[in-house]
Amino acid sequence: MEKSFFFGDHSVKTWLQHSVDEVWLQFVLALLLLTAVFISINWLSSYLLSVVVRRFLLTIGKKDWLEIIQASRIRRHLSRSLSLYLLSAMVDWIPLGAALSEFLSRLVFAIATFCLLLAISAILSVGHTIYAQTPRAQVKSIKGYIEVIRIGFWFIGAIILLSIMIKKSPLIMISGLGALSAVLLLVFKDTLLSLVASAQMSTNDMLRIGDWIQMPQAEADGFVIDIALHTVKVQNWDKTVTTIPTYKLFSESYKNMRQMFESGGRRIKRSLRIDSSTVRFLSDAEIEDFKRFELLRGYIEKKQREIEADNEALIAQGKDPVNQRRLTNLGTFRTYATLYLEQKEGVHTDMTLMVRMMEPSAEGIPVEVYCFTDDTAWVNYERIQGDIFDHLIAILPEMSLRLYQSPSGRDLTVGVEHLRSMGDD
Repeated sequence: MEKSFFFGDHSVKTWLQHSVDEVWLQFVLALLLLTAVFISINWLSSYLLSVVVRRFLLTIGKKDWLEIIQASRIRRHLSRSLSLYLLSAMVDWIPLGAALSEFLSRLVFAIATFCLLLAISAILSVGHTIYAQTPRAQVKSIKGYIEVIRIGFWFIGAIILLSIMIKKSPLIMISGLGALSAVLLLVFKDTLLSLVASAQMSTNDMLRIGDWIQMPQAEADGFVIDIALHTVKVQNWDKTVTTIPTYKLFSESYKNMRQMFESGGRRIKRSLRIDSSTVRFLSDAEIEDFKRFELLRGYIEKKQREIEADNEALIAQGKDPVNQRRLTNLGTFRTYATLYLEQKEGVHTDMTLMVRMMEPSAEGIPVEVYCFTDDTAWVNYERIQGDIFDHLIAILPEMSLRLYQSPSGRDLTVGVEHLRSMGDD
């Protein structure tokens, strides 16, 4: 039976031995032939893959994927792998001993397998890159799952490469790993914890790229910019980046602001501390004067009617006038602040809105403004909040109220100078 010229019974090696006497020249010619075969097959397979992939993407209308695939070098890895697989069957062209030739063939076969593994890994990366460009990627990241698949894939690939070099079945090597399971669990402890955490966070929709989170124990306060298997990256407001282990975001608490943004309202919760010495009842003249406030006119007229009716009943019963109902400047201010918020542009009136008095303390009487803005953007939120408190602080003197302020060095200096001037007089 006639043998193949390339693969049958060492035909090329035999032809070289019959045609060339010098062994070194046979070696050089064999290397040149193998190099020519490798370059030719590598170029041809790369060209064919390029044509097939381009036409396929144009057919399905995904031309934009072509640049991603080219950047990943999948075509290069696949063409090299195919060329090296063919080359491993031609290594016996080189005039070497049987043992050395067989070892060299296994080595080339292992390199070809490694290139194939690189191609498969690049395909996984391309899949993740394409997915990252979809709107769904902003909701659920698959980067952690891709990394798990890649770790398992390279683990199995390493076993296959080693089995090729030592001429053992991969199944035998995998079965021998049972004794090392405890060591593997220890080595991959963080990976397993992160895998479970990633699955739980993805299933329960706990974290997305673009979420604003606050995690004081990790000094993280900013937007999530990357979710990987082992780490989550948070870009803080000062443009620094905090890296948090993924499993900590599942086992420890943190605050996610996503619901706040989705609700369309951002809370204002800030207090004005009123000097308690300025709180008093309003005189009839002051009540009439407050009617010049457009927001208070209806409230004051209604309160006057209620108070007059209640006070007439008290007087008819012979009650002392000290027990009569009267308006206070602090209560009037709280009503004014509430009415002001209800008509203020930028305040979300469909959410909780109130102005309440908190427990008095040594620092005055806290009057808390509790409401929500209808714009969740930070800059706009701060602008609306600033406008509200600018107005409320400026209106306090109109109601004979004053903010509490601890004495400063300037206050003490003025006081001492005043006492000195009185002593001189």
